[in-house]
Order: sequence, then structure tokens, then C-alpha cells
Amino acid sequence: MSALAAFSASTSAAILASRISACSSSLSSSVFCLRLHRRLCSAGSRSPFSPRPFCSRTPMAQRTVAQATLGLTQANAVDPPQISFSAKEIELGEWEGDILAVGVTENDMKRDSESKFENPILKKLDELVEGLLAEASKEEDFSGKAGQSTVLRIKGLGFKRLGLLGLGNSSSSSISAFRGLGEGVAAAAKSSQSSSVAILLASTDELPADTKLKTAYSIVLGTVLGTHEDTRFKAESKKSKLQSVDIIGLGSGSDLAQKLKYASNVCSGIIFGRELVNAPANVLTPGALAEEASRIAAECKDVLSAKILDAEQCKELKMGSYLGVAAASTNPPHFIHLCYKPPNGEVKTKLAIVGKGLTFDSGGYNIKTGPGCLIELMKFDMGGSAATLGAARAIGLIKPPGVEVHFIVAACENMISGTGMRPGDILTASNGKTIEVNNTDAEGRLTLADALVYACNQGVEKIVDLATLTGACIVALGPSIAGFFTPSEDLAKEVLSASAVTGEKLWRLPLEDSYWESMKSGVADMVNTGGRQGGAITAALFLKQFVDEKVQWMHIDMAGPVWNEKKKSATGFGISTLVEWVLKHSN
Repeated sequence: MSALAAFSASTSAAILASRISACSSSLSSSVFCLRLHRRLCSAGSRSPFSPRPFCSRTPMAQRTVAQATLGLTQANAVDPPQISFSAKEIELGEWEGDILAVGVTENDMKRDSESKFENPILKKLDELVEGLLAEASKEEDFSGKAGQSTVLRIKGLGFKRLGLLGLGNSSSSSISAFRGLGEGVAAAAKSSQSSSVAILLASTDELPADTKLKTAYSIVLGTVLGTHEDTRFKAESKKSKLQSVDIIGLGSGSDLAQKLKYASNVCSGIIFGRELVNAPANVLTPGALAEEASRIAAECKDVLSAKILDAEQCKELKMGSYLGVAAASTNPPHFIHLCYKPPNGEVKTKLAIVGKGLTFDSGGYNIKTGPGCLIELMKFDMGGSAATLGAARAIGLIKPPGVEVHFIVAACENMISGTGMRPGDILTASNGKTIEVNNTDAEGRLTLADALVYACNQGVEKIVDLATLTGACIVALGPSIAGFFTPSEDLAKEVLSASAVTGEKLWRLPLEDSYWESMKSGVADMVNTGGRQGGAITAALFLKQFVDEKVQWMHIDMAGPVWNEKKKSATGFGISTLVEWVLKHSN
């Protein structure tokens, strides 16, 4: 088995019995209320976690077989936290609550000859606690490095605890550092079961107004996502009690309130995407994923519409490459197409986002075996579709003007049966090109081939596809960085600019045309895998064959950053960058 086959990232994700929405209030203090809530199915309707296959054309015998393999697992109904965010300008000694958390850089921790803080905010706080802050930070060797934290129990003041959280070097404090600050606050609040927190930075005077907005956005993102824990499949769990967060010193007013609302909508999409990936394959089938897409459209029906194609309809569109992958599973394929149109109807740019949607990948007849094959994590092989649908949800809530966006997922499972594709089979894609299947575990690109042709037929100008496509990309860039490929310099600049705002890490890899030689077939137009070397590049070159030359296109291989191995959970990677990219095309 090739390295690409051994590491190919596949997954099946769960259907959310939950939804996330946000509401803001126009109080004088610029209070923004972020409400995370679940919308469970109405009485008498089928639970979104029901194992019954979605396709009504599936014969009863086949549905019975599919149900028998799915077990009794259903998601628990989870009461999510309600967090209100307020932007305030207030004297530190006047704030009352559970934790006053201060983000500090290494430069902020400088001391004078008497070992007192030089930073005015830290100096004032130290005076309020009678020197305890300076003493404790010295004893605990707190220097402001990124990830460091110390929390002190305080008596006699309006707040019960005072925390310092490190931001690292002042020159390198970035979006990711401020997001980490929010995550640290969420962790401290959960540990102490605190309900109210205030967050401030030790140094804010030199920050320009737009940087303050971005900083507040990142802090909110980190706090909400740090508070979120996917407990739908756990019998018991310790839940956060965090209810309110005051952001001090970063301004107030309508601009900040709007930025906080934007952050809430992005969080909604990210949590949605995370929970899709986290869900097991016996819960999130291709039909279940299609139902979730339809629910997104129903919730934002003023701007989103849904079209779900079954196997027969895909056959009419000659999607032989996609249907070849789906042929072995008792759970039928579902081709998902959501379309966002702005509320005012005026469209100046048409975009498409295409996500790989393998809800489970066994490898097919080239079955995943041996150490490192990651078959137990192949539920995350629909990480690209989760990013696509998560972005659709956020865009549906934000409602940007002037841009039309098509969200496309060819959802299916790659299984093994007598009806499945075999090594050596030849598939015909919807653009007429033929593919000799020399490895059934390189299936994601086969589904994306027809999805990309379909996207081009929508009349779009630019396409970004996302896929947990190759282990080769993980080997090259590790678990935190996604590789991307594009022949378009303009599109590369656009997406890199968006990722710079969100803090998600992308690295451009070459589309080396000479490598295409290894993808040639003696009996068809191409094979679906090349040699062991350059596997991520040859995979991208394969996808390029199915994109119209007039359309700007980018492929993002997110096999590494889709999953956080330490937390054993999905990351929601790609969603915030996609949303930012779409907004850059809005008027």
C-alpha cells in the first residue's frame, strides 16, 4: 500500500442535534449576547441521528441490512452554554465577577530595580492585591510565554480570582495568540466553575482601532470554541458554567458590536463543522449529511437553497467516477448542492466551495491495514464537506452582499462488497475522461472529479476545494499545516490573505506538471494514483483534469489539521478562512 493510501484521511461525521446561533443586544455598553442552542427535531419528526438511510428509493431489504449494522447509538440532547459578551471601558478595581484575566506579553513582565512591574496595568493590579501578583508570578516563574498561565485566589476585592495568561513575544503576538488567550480563559473558567469573566490586555494603548477589532474577534472565537465540548456521545461530563465575558480596554460602540456578531456567526459554523466530523460513521451516513445540509438551507431559507441528487439523478449527469466509489455501500450516495444568493439579489461574483464527503473510507479492496493506516479515524474523511457546510451555515447567517456561492459535496462511503469497484476497473467521469482505478483507497479524488465538473457547470469564476486527501501532505507539512495547490497567483494571494486574518496555516506546494507522467494509463486517460513520491502533488494534478481552464481553482489538502490528536477531536479547520475569503469578494 502506498504512503498516500496508508494515511489517506477519511471520516464520517455525526449529525448535529444541535445548532448554534447568536443574538446581540444594543445596550449602551455594547453588550453582545452569544447564544449557543440546539434545535432538536419537533415532536413526531425523525431525529437527525436516526440510523435509517435517507434515500427513499433504497429497497426495503437494503435498508434493513444498513440499519442492522448501525447499532443503537444516538446523540444526547445537550444543553449548551449561553455566553454574553460585553465591550466595556471600566476601572479595574470597579469590575466585579469571578475571574479577571489579563493577557500579558513577555515584554509586559519587565520589572524595575525594586522588582515591581513597569507595565502600568500590572503595576496597578499588583497594588490592589498588595504585591501578591508580583510575588506569585516570580515564584511560579511566569514570564508571559505563550501558553503560560497562573491564577490567584483573591479576597477583599470585587473579583474572586486574578489570572495572568501569556501571549508570548510582543512582536509575535498574533491572531492565534489572542485566540489562545480566549481558550485559556475558557479553560480557567471551566476548572473553577466560574460564570463571569473579564478579559483585558496589559498593553493596548498602541493598538490601532482595526487591530483592536481583530483582537476582540479572536478572543471571542477562542473563548467560545474553548468553552465548547462535544459531549453528545458521553454518559457524563463536566460542563462549563461560563455565562458572561466582559472585554475591557478594546473599545466599545457599533463597530465592535458588529465584529462580535460576526465572530458568533463564524463560531456557529465552526462548531457545526466540528460536530459533523466528530460524529461516528454509524450516525452520520451520506443521507444524514444531506439532511443536515437541507436543514442549513431551511434555517436560512431567505438566502440559501438546497438541491440533493440521488444515485439515479447522478447517473443521468454521467457521474461515473463518483458513483464508482459509492457502489459498494448499502448506504446510498447523496450529491449535495447548496446555493447562497444575497438578499438584495445583486451578484457581481460567483464562487464555489467543494468539499470531499467520504463519511467512511475502508480503503475498498485496497483495504487500510497495518500500523498508521488510521482506519479507526476514517470518520474524518468528510472533513472537507464539514468545512464546506460549516462555511455555508456561517455565510447564511452573515448574509454578505454581492456574491453568489455554491457549496458542493459528493457524499458517499467507500466500502467493500460484490458490487464495489475493483483495482483495474475503468470509470468514466462526467466530463468524459476515463480513469483506470489502480488503487481503490485513492477514492476521494474520484468523488471530487465529478463534483468539480459540476461546480464549473454552475458558471462560477473561482473554486476552492478542500479534502483530507493524502497522507503524503501530512508527511510533508505535519499535523498543523494544510497544503494548497493552484495555478492562479491571484487566488493564492486571496486565500493566503484570508488565512492571515484567521490564523489558519496554509503552505503553497507546486503543481509540477512533469509528475503527470506517472499518472498516465495504458488503457484509459489516466490512473488515479501515481508513485509513492510526490503523492500530494500527483493528487492535485489529477483534480486539475476536471476543472475548466477558464475557472480559477485551488485545492487544499487538509489531511493534517482536520484533527487534533491531543484533544481527540475535530478542529473545524478551514471554515473561518473560507468565510473570510467569501467576504473579501462581497461589496
